[in-house]
Amino acid sequence: MNPPRIEILPSKLLVGRSLEMSFLKDQTAELWKAFMPFRNAVPHRVGTHYMSMQVYPAESAGNITPTSIFRKWAVVEVSEVDALPDGMVSYDLSGGKYAVFIHHGPASAFGETMKHIFQVWLPSSGFQIDSREHFELLEEGYSPSDPQAREEIWIPIK
Repeated sequence: MNPPRIEILPSKLLVGRSLEMSFLKDQTAELWKAFMPFRNAVPHRVGTHYMSMQVYPAESAGNITPTSIFRKWAVVEVSEVDALPDGMVSYDLSGGKYAVFIHHGPASAFGETMKHIFQVWLPSSGFQIDSREHFELLEEGYSPSDPQAREEIWIPIK
């Protein structure tokens, strides 16, 4: 795996849906099934990408277990919030310093990429996990089963 690039991300305005879940009781597929049919109805959308975002409780930063409860979001970036589709809400992404990794391959191999990030790269990086949003940036046409799929993994660091 290539080393990450380090980026300072400005705050962003997002719109989408969210569900509370754990890795053990993963509801990601249900969340995206509820979001995708209405994604193009979101006004003032910026770009064509999507974000799969995780918001962990502040006290669990860097210590997430399979049973840890967190809020997962399916969102798009917008320039302003106006007339949201039913069931969608806005979210202010705080921004900050991120390590950005690239995952190539199907979603079923994502765990191996995350294992490398947290067990190999992070301990030797000199960085710590920051208590901010984690997210993956997905391009239009992304398919979780595609062996050629590409996604950016944004890990908040300090």
